[in-house]
Amino acid sequence: MISPSKARLALFAFGDFAFNLFWQSIMLFLLFYYTDALDLPIGVAATTYMIASVWDGIANFTAGAVVDRKHDGLRYGTLMIAGAVPLGLTFVFTYMPPAGTGFVAVAWVLGAHLLFRTAYAAVNVPYLAMTARISRDPGDRAFVAGLRMMFGTAAAVLVALCTVPVGRWLTGSSAAQSYFGAAVLFAIIAALILILVGATYREGAQPQRPAPANLRDALASLAGNRAFLALNAALMAVIVGITVLNKSVLYYFKYLLKDPDAGQLALASMGLVSGIAIPLWMMLGRYVGLRALWLIAAGAGMVGLLVFAAVPFGGIGATQLFLIAMQVMSVGLYFVFWAMLPNTIEYGEGATGLHVEGTVFGVAALLQRIAIGIATAILGWSFASAGYVPNVQQSSATLSDMRMTVALAPLLFLALSCVAMLFNPLGRKPPGKAAEVAGATA
Repeated sequence: MISPSKARLALFAFGDFAFNLFWQSIMLFLLFYYTDALDLPIGVAATTYMIASVWDGIANFTAGAVVDRKHDGLRYGTLMIAGAVPLGLTFVFTYMPPAGTGFVAVAWVLGAHLLFRTAYAAVNVPYLAMTARISRDPGDRAFVAGLRMMFGTAAAVLVALCTVPVGRWLTGSSAAQSYFGAAVLFAIIAALILILVGATYREGAQPQRPAPANLRDALASLAGNRAFLALNAALMAVIVGITVLNKSVLYYFKYLLKDPDAGQLALASMGLVSGIAIPLWMMLGRYVGLRALWLIAAGAGMVGLLVFAAVPFGGIGATQLFLIAMQVMSVGLYFVFWAMLPNTIEYGEGATGLHVEGTVFGVAALLQRIAIGIATAILGWSFASAGYVPNVQQSSATLSDMRMTVALAPLLFLALSCVAMLFNPLGRKPPGKAAEVAGATA
């Protein structure tokens, strides 16, 4: 089968820009929106976020199982087109300020969040499954993974820079209304992109082995896929650590550094540097291999966190530089994951004789969402136990405890990710030889 052109691969990867307009907003701003725009207690806000994140994982798992069940007849492009507008609408509902207060407000934000997560899974899991069919060439897949991250980075910069100022310009209103206005704009842009990607998608590869007859067989296949298990265990640990760090940024700048606008600039700067770092990680991975790349990136991140824990970062510039360095590290880890995940499908084929596609991405998403929920709970409950109350001056003891949470939790989980990656049979060679490694070890 003829390999797709680089232009077609790039257009497909552009879909990640749309998904990240949604995802980066949810990751960077939603918890802060709950606490500092809607005045929800942080423990309550973190708990609702955790529930929605776990539900998201269940929805992703279900979507993955459906993809495998409809293995031959599912038309991915059509599904993306059909789901683009409903996904945008549910995202808008997530940022629509509730009409009531107290229990009514909590029920509204939780219900809207659950609805969005369900719609996101229904569209995003098929898109992820498409990455295994866009080409059979591992080099093409690594190229797509890198471009997806670059487009995702561009979306992260746009979200970080534009959410508050553009939202205020559109609505001319309160903080809660400004988030809503930005959500409407992002939803329109993202829906149009997803429709374009769905309409132009063409498959470049077909599965070479039969799909599992049922969900039990699919899960049994994944249980025997050592590459999949090790890779996802490593990513879960990374997600917990990095999510704690990233979700703390707006709180850290507002309450410890007294400059919330600098926090938004820090988030945007983290996104900008990702665009530079991704190609560098891609080139380095071609020489050292993906598993070694993971250990290099995680090791650098652990050194940075040790410095942050030992040396007080009281200045805005120093803190921004630290966060930028940590973002460079995390980009390398995410690149390794997305470059390796499609290759675990072929590794599993060799090990079990079954082609498990949708369930791979569904279970991966389930584990990621559980990790995000755990991280949000760690951050929210730790801040709550430290005595955090939104929109008031925090005590010195509270600020000190908040800072230690930011430093030590990511350090621990990055170390755990390295342990998990050491058990991964893939990644010992550059991306272009990943299929060879899978065949040799199966």
